Amino acid sequence: MQAILMTETGSPEVLDLQDISKPTLEKPNQLLIRLHAAGVNPIDTKLRHRGTFYPTQMPAILGCDGAGVVEKIASEVSQFKPGDEVYYCFGGLGQTGTGNYAQYALVEEHYLALKPKTLSFAEAAAAPLVLITAWEALYDRGRLENGQKVLIHAGAGGVGHVAIQLSKIKGAEVCTTVSSPDKERLVRQLGADRPILYHQKDFVEEAIAWTQGKGVDLAFDTVGGKTFFDTIPAVKYCGDLVTLLEPDTSQGNLKLARKRNQRISMELMLTPMLEGLLEAQKYHSQILRQCAEWIDSGRLKIHLGQTFPLALASKAHKAIEMGSSTGKIALIIPQ
Repeated sequence: MQAILMTETGSPEVLDLQDISKPTLEKPNQLLIRLHAAGVNPIDTKLRHRGTFYPTQMPAILGCDGAGVVEKIASEVSQFKPGDEVYYCFGGLGQTGTGNYAQYALVEEHYLALKPKTLSFAEAAAAPLVLITAWEALYDRGRLENGQKVLIHAGAGGVGHVAIQLSKIKGAEVCTTVSSPDKERLVRQLGADRPILYHQKDFVEEAIAWTQGKGVDLAFDTVGGKTFFDTIPAVKYCGDLVTLLEPDTSQGNLKLARKRNQRISMELMLTPMLEGLLEAQKYHSQILRQCAEWIDSGRLKIHLGQTFPLALASKAHKAIEMGSSTGKIALIIPQ
């Protein structure tokens, strides 16, 4: 089969299209998936640049998100059959033999969900990591409730555009930061109540005014760095601030958060895969099944900003690192 191998750390050019052996079933709960598309996420570019979680297992195949068709099943698989169209988030962190920048992948059954019928394979492949991340950040870490007000950073981005919609499904009101009028139009279409062009307006002042001086119930930081600390005064007393990145104490401190009795939560959806947490892995597939229902009923959309052929994975990485794309990016895999 063809696969994109990461042969060493470095620039996007270390991603190399090669012919390698097609994988064969090894465990009784595995399925062989013929991939039609793979999602490309910022974590992929970070692993390529800094090194994977398993640096001794090189070369590596990147890509956590995949969508394709079940080709073969092992003896203990009971929920899927050959021919089923599926999507999932599994692999791509540097383990030998896993990753979705390839024509085939081995996936354990409990990671899988049936692909939303109304999505193309490329759209479906772009969805799992951001759906799970936004769900856990808002619903589990932030405990979002109907009627609350939420601030979401980078609402036109991969995680952000899904977070807006999941917030609206829960019955919340949403303000969100964007960098351009085009992105403002996109987030309005997705249901945002108050887009904030942060290059033109102070997002804290805007959020405080929007909440009549109280501050938002929940803020979701997808940016990190100074933005995390700058967000603290936009959150109400005893409110929640959820971040996807480790706070960099050289950029600020938590004194104001402590004074305001705020809850600070961190979200890393890769933890169940990295730590072998079986029940949490199963929970991820439950999230994908529920989101598939919402997608097929028209309540949730995946914005696929760009696609690239598998052979041009390096260009997909460059597009992410430029930081100007909206929504998600996917690789189209030759059949």
